[in-house]
Amino acid sequence: MDITLKVNGRPEQFSAQPNELLVERLRDGLGLTGTKVGCDTGQCGTCVVRLDGRSVKSCLVLTASAAGGEVATIEGETTRGGELSGLQEALRQEHGTQCGFCTPGMVMALGELVDATAGGEAPTEPEIREWLTGNLCRCTGYHSVVRGVQRACAAARAQAPAAEPAAASAAAGQEV
Repeated sequence: MDITLKVNGRPEQFSAQPNELLVERLRDGLGLTGTKVGCDTGQCGTCVVRLDGRSVKSCLVLTASAAGGEVATIEGETTRGGELSGLQEALRQEHGTQCGFCTPGMVMALGELVDATAGGEAPTEPEIREWLTGNLCRCTGYHSVVRGVQRACAAARAQAPAAEPAAASAAAGQEV
């Protein structure tokens, strides 16, 4: 079957077998080997990518079911200048990576959390750890990963646009 996907912002067209997994297409068909294959059963999280903005385990997604969608992989997380994303930099600063095998999947999953909380309350440590339950890491013990996420969330909140003064004034007037 003919499939069209947007992968890291670029349109891709190809033929796929009905049973082809998205992780296979990304790694073998498109050469995006940052998406890892660990367990092949959806339990380790090394294959996490974002499909239409939501983190998914690409070893559990048929390529055909992603047709017409937008896929973001770890290769698309760096800036155009090749700099690390905010989350990647925060993880680096907090020593949140060691062997690096699980890191791409964690960045893709945790990036959704950072984005979701950018304009609001920072996630608590238990919330971050809950978000991490789908990503196995044998090296870090997760402590430094949690600190990295906290740093990235703080940076994202600092960069979020402030409420417009007129809207804030109107809201304040309504509370009286």
